[in-house]
Amino acid sequence: MNSSSLSNKGFTATQTPARVDMKIYFEALENLYHPTENPTGALPMNVAENHLCWEMLRERIQKVTRENDIPEWVASYTDPSGAPSFREATAGFLSKFLFKAPVDPESIAFSSGATSVIEMTAFLLANPGDTAVIPAPSYPVYTGDIGVVPSVKRYDLQTHTEVSELRNGVPISIDNLEKSKTEIEEAGSRFKMLILTTPDNPTGAIYSEEQLREIADWCIQNKVHLIVNEIYGLSQIDITHPELKADYPDPIEFVSFGKLMAEYQSPFLHFWYSFSKDLGISGFRVGLVHSHNQEFLGAYRNAGMGHSISNFTQWIMQEVMADHAFLESYFSAYPKELTQSYLIVIRTLREMGIDYSPSYGSLFVWMDISRFLTEKTEKGEEEIWLDIYEKTGILITPANGFGHQKRGLFRMVITGMDHETLQVAMDRLKTYFSEKKA
Repeated sequence: MNSSSLSNKGFTATQTPARVDMKIYFEALENLYHPTENPTGALPMNVAENHLCWEMLRERIQKVTRENDIPEWVASYTDPSGAPSFREATAGFLSKFLFKAPVDPESIAFSSGATSVIEMTAFLLANPGDTAVIPAPSYPVYTGDIGVVPSVKRYDLQTHTEVSELRNGVPISIDNLEKSKTEIEEAGSRFKMLILTTPDNPTGAIYSEEQLREIADWCIQNKVHLIVNEIYGLSQIDITHPELKADYPDPIEFVSFGKLMAEYQSPFLHFWYSFSKDLGISGFRVGLVHSHNQEFLGAYRNAGMGHSISNFTQWIMQEVMADHAFLESYFSAYPKELTQSYLIVIRTLREMGIDYSPSYGSLFVWMDISRFLTEKTEKGEEEIWLDIYEKTGILITPANGFGHQKRGLFRMVITGMDHETLQVAMDRLKTYFSEKKA
């Protein structure tokens, strides 16, 4: 029993930061690198932000606000799951650019950011004490998103050990799922949700259409809610690039889970998305869930008032979503910029002999620097993470929280800086590892 004036959950929140690296991250932001004004400054590469094509989108947004009157509905309350016109525009965007299949606007509900969508989904689909299974390594903050309010447990499903095993996608099997289900039930819980991210955070791996179908069939049969997070669905690497294609001997085609959902029409299949990564507007706080489970969507609408998105944001983004000519231009330029960032990083890793997961997409490179650890423990991981920052100013994402069984694997965000600055970061990293004996 706590002696705080807060609730038990409130007291726990005071002791549990959402991310262990945020204090150092804000420190780094106060000392950012600049080629002339601060050439020894910090280079944060730990937070999943995408700035590669922001200028294109900013110009389009400014045009919306400059050339259009604000509609009357913007100043009033609207549907808590999203204004009808915004849902319609977004359905058109998903249909054309991601699903490649028709999308009913009534099958979409919005909340203020991906975190809110994840929290709401877990809250409505699972009971406190139920378990969500997530293939490891995976997004550390899933733990808080599903746990703080919904009180859902996280189970890290180990599908592989070495990054080389991800060359042909995430090696998940039905046997993995059956084993997880048995262990969870023996522990007195229920396997209620399976969360997949494709392209994956942090590995950049994807799931094949065959895998998605096999997993969907198993989940429907076992009444497990399968949620596929495609927040990086349009952040795809050009794997046909001459410098990259050798990493993909048997390339997998990305197929959106939304396309399969249109076929299955199952109440146990759901989809998450956000504008924050592909469009590089994390500060706009736009997240969505797509589902054919009408009971779930009704509950989402009724319970989600406090998670609604600003109508002004909805109006601006519906104008952008409806401009398919602009979006075609944007999604022609963005993958080229992303691929160039990826190349800058892996060229250096290859030169240093550091293994990495061949990425199909996302904003990351997942690298194995385990041979440089003084000890294969959490302490050893923390020591090298801090040492890299202190010696180079480069702040990568700490290994803590990804849930993977092997020590010494780290994530680098490759989209938070321009290519010139990214090359500076990689040059610093090359110097660091060249001077460090494995």
